[in-house]
Amino acid sequence: MKRERLEEVAEILDKRGKMTLEQLEEAFPDVSQMTLRRDLSQLEEDGRIIRIRGGAMSVKEVQKVSGEAYTKKTTINMDAKIVIAQKAATLIDEGTSIFLDGGTTAMYLSKEMPDIKCNVFTNGIAVAMELAQKKNVEITVVGGQLMKDNLSTSSPAAKAYFDNTNFEIAIVSALAFTPEHGFSCNSQTESDLLKQVFKKARHVYMMLDSSKIGKINPYTFAHLEDIDVLITDDVFPREYKALFEQNDIVVM
Repeated sequence: MKRERLEEVAEILDKRGKMTLEQLEEAFPDVSQMTLRRDLSQLEEDGRIIRIRGGAMSVKEVQKVSGEAYTKKTTINMDAKIVIAQKAATLIDEGTSIFLDGGTTAMYLSKEMPDIKCNVFTNGIAVAMELAQKKNVEITVVGGQLMKDNLSTSSPAAKAYFDNTNFEIAIVSALAFTPEHGFSCNSQTESDLLKQVFKKARHVYMMLDSSKIGKINPYTFAHLEDIDVLITDDVFPREYKALFEQNDIVVM
């Protein structure tokens, strides 16, 4: 019964794109608001919808709105991202608790990683949708404001969610890196989220293709001392490889 109702809620959201909680109550008059809220939470965990203020939006609608920008991002340095994703996939073991960010490299990683029993927490919608095709992977999607260019979410509430959550590994990427400014991104809330994730992770793996070297974004979320492993492409500059290794970072 519950599963049938969840399917009905997901289907009506797919058809309409976006609905308020009040509209959902009208569509399901025999279902309490509390139950509908629980249904939305479950569907968000399943990677089928995005919770928004006062309601929900289907993932298909999100893709329709922002798909062009996101698709364009996935094709930038695609070969390097796939190489990095394949390397990162070898580091994931059965039973591991993992955080994956919402970057396009993480999306490729979600394609490459094995279908084994593990728990993945992510703020990436595309990442969650790829992982949803793997029957053994448990997925938790962290909500918040949607960043349309990379289909990821972040919010102060998402940061607080991780106060009581622990990870064996966090696998993230950066838009930019310099030795002076560290690893940086273009969102303050995303930066705050990643800083909290790093506090709760036993090991931090950074995915960084060589095109990001020498670039600076507004918000630094990590420095060399914060990471354990650097996963990069096959043309990563030797001098930077030496820099990472001098800081006791394994370079793959």
